[in-house]
Amino acid sequence: MVIKKRLDGLNKSRSFVKVFILLISAFLLSSCMTYDPYTGEQKVSNTTKGAGIGAVTGAVIGAATSSKKDREKGALTGALVGGAIGGGVGNYMDRQEARLRQQLQGSGVQVQRQGDNIRLIMPGNITFAVNRYEIRSDFYNVLDSVGLVLQEFNKTSIKVSGHTDSTGSYETNQTLSEKRAESVKQYLQSRGVVAGRIQAYGYASRYPVASNDTAYGREQNRRVELELVPMQ
Repeated sequence: MVIKKRLDGLNKSRSFVKVFILLISAFLLSSCMTYDPYTGEQKVSNTTKGAGIGAVTGAVIGAATSSKKDREKGALTGALVGGAIGGGVGNYMDRQEARLRQQLQGSGVQVQRQGDNIRLIMPGNITFAVNRYEIRSDFYNVLDSVGLVLQEFNKTSIKVSGHTDSTGSYETNQTLSEKRAESVKQYLQSRGVVAGRIQAYGYASRYPVASNDTAYGREQNRRVELELVPMQ
């Protein structure tokens, strides 16, 4: 009888926590649908996604780290705290993404969102001359705009990566990709972005985004990417 009561109590606690999390998720989904101004599509904001994931994760951790008596309370507290943290990160990156899209519209630079990370793709033909690593002077204004946003949103780390197509020797491409990434890094630093936030890497032709068998594909592969990651 005692064991049965304990099991019933535990099951009720678990059920209550599940219902609580479902209610949070339903509220977030219903109240935080947004329209993408660039595609016109309705979508769930990353703030909402982050809050939902944070709530579930927090509930699990809260329940696991609490005593049996306080497990329900721990789960609820964890859900609230986790939801607040997750939503905060998502909201921060949502605002940074919107600012970047606004600043870079019509520049030729692609802005992509991958979870809480933001990726900027800078085609090589608008960034550098052929086989050169000095930034084109007509691209300065674009990087100036990027630098301003990176200073405004200074709680992200920045990975700069250089990429080439597969023509020419691997050694030459590796050196060129490294120098191009370093050029972008140095330019952003000269515009006030803190050096400790930025790392630069060259990957030669190791990560193509299109086929190197066509001129169009090779053009797509010659690029510099910036990946913005929220600091933990």
